Amino acid sequence: MSKKTHIYLMLLTLLLLPFIKARGQNISEIAKSDPLIITGTIGTQNTYRYSTSGTEYGSPFSAMFYANMNVSLYGISMPFAISYSNSNLEYNYPHLSLSFTPQYKDWTGYVGESNMSMSKYVMNMPFNGVGLEYTHNKFRSGVFYGVLQKAINDDPADPLARTPQMRRVGWGFKIGYGTKKNYLDMYLLRAFDVSSSIREQYRESLAAQENIVVGVKGCVTPLSWLSFTANAAMSVFNTDKSAPKIENDKAEEFDKIFTPRYSSLARFAGDASMNLSYGGVDASVTYKFIQPDYKSLGTNYMSNNYHSLGVTLSTNLFKKIAFSGTFSGQSDNLSNEQLYTTHGYVYGANATTKIGKHISLTAAYNGYLQNQSDGTMHVNDTTRIKRRTSSFTFTPQYSLEGETLGHTVALSASMTDNKDLNKFSTGESDVKSLALGASYGMEVKPWEVDFDVTLNHQQSKGYKSKYTSDIATFGASRSFLKEKNLKLSASLSLVYNEVEKQSKSMSIGGNLNATYSIKEVHAFSLQAGINKYGDVNLSRTRSKLDDTDVNVTFSYAYTLPAFGIKRKVKVEE
Repeated sequence: MSKKTHIYLMLLTLLLLPFIKARGQNISEIAKSDPLIITGTIGTQNTYRYSTSGTEYGSPFSAMFYANMNVSLYGISMPFAISYSNSNLEYNYPHLSLSFTPQYKDWTGYVGESNMSMSKYVMNMPFNGVGLEYTHNKFRSGVFYGVLQKAINDDPADPLARTPQMRRVGWGFKIGYGTKKNYLDMYLLRAFDVSSSIREQYRESLAAQENIVVGVKGCVTPLSWLSFTANAAMSVFNTDKSAPKIENDKAEEFDKIFTPRYSSLARFAGDASMNLSYGGVDASVTYKFIQPDYKSLGTNYMSNNYHSLGVTLSTNLFKKIAFSGTFSGQSDNLSNEQLYTTHGYVYGANATTKIGKHISLTAAYNGYLQNQSDGTMHVNDTTRIKRRTSSFTFTPQYSLEGETLGHTVALSASMTDNKDLNKFSTGESDVKSLALGASYGMEVKPWEVDFDVTLNHQQSKGYKSKYTSDIATFGASRSFLKEKNLKLSASLSLVYNEVEKQSKSMSIGGNLNATYSIKEVHAFSLQAGINKYGDVNLSRTRSKLDDTDVNVTFSYAYTLPAFGIKRKVKVEE
């Protein structure tokens, strides 16, 4: 490649930066990347469907042709896609957005749509703007400015107009020092809505907001087996920027960065935990507190008005059983302004062990309890919410590998009980479910064939209702040819469903799949299936499998070998 062509490609890359997305591009690596590389896949998928139960499809035939291409200029990717299906043409091309993250030594820059790591109580959404981060040894810092939310300003006369929203602008910085075991990080975010970004008629029903958030996050490890972490933030925000200002000396002290108004609120959110790892036992205790109406304009929706306490524990019992357990309790109505206070408790335990080399056992229990207590009103016993959900699972497995045969047997059992504990309850919302499963797999090594059989039974009981489902499946698969690039698989299934005193139905189906590849460039696939089903309730006049569905799909994909202009590597003599 000539020096002139190299310069042209570099200029083209710089011109296209505003229209492409690239992450983590190191400036020092651009010159080492290939100037131009094109890769992609083209293919087709064709399907035939037939059903005796009715023509639910517009046409029994459907065909799709597609092409997915990627153009790489000096390591920066630009994806293109186009597809044609049943007279519908769709295509995607690099969107008009900028996303560039150059790196140089200890510096990282952000241009366009970017993410900068900050406290979850301060900011967890991307921004579209500019930013800069510096990290060296134990010291780190960062700053950004950009748009946090685009304006939605559709014509109100349009029947499909979207819900309007104002453009939201924000800036912030962070600074921190320390290692993973001992550190302190501080954050600040200033965000505000631009009311002029939407139509005037929208401004009457949509108030512009603004806020400033200060956060701190840290960790202290006094002992090698004990650590304490904390993450907290204070948010001061105006729910309506047009509200009158607060006129006094203390309020005027904040005018340079924030204007206190009669719509201003100050709220706190945070969590703290104690973590222990000693003698094969890992445990933690976490407390979280989020005040009512806590809000940061740099975060997506966040639950508030609750506090919770959680405990986790994991260890190895008798050096053979891996055990873990969790418990957490949560209550809302911190302001005591709700009619009722809701309490929720989540708890669970899991144990796994192995017996010898061939048997493994796993058992688990999970539960949830919800209850109500008084708020501004006394809870009425007849309408009190008190509900418990419990689930148990047990999954043993046996495996044995021989010279000619490999065997795997797996069983599963689970039970779920959702019960209303209100003593005045009639049980109309109670549901009990039972699921049993068994599977057997066998590998015949001399034949290079895999067989599998699966049985599943599920039963759910509700208020004056009972549902049962039984499924049996048999399958086999084998690879052929010297390179094992032709694979055939087939399966046969039987399904029986019954709703007590209402209906009984059955279906029998078979599927055949074939895949063939040539040098990892050409890929062919054929799938064919037939399913017969119907009502088998003997009390009905129609009691046979008289409906049939047929489905056949053929697909082909060709992967283009990478081509383009590669960087010349100088060979040292």
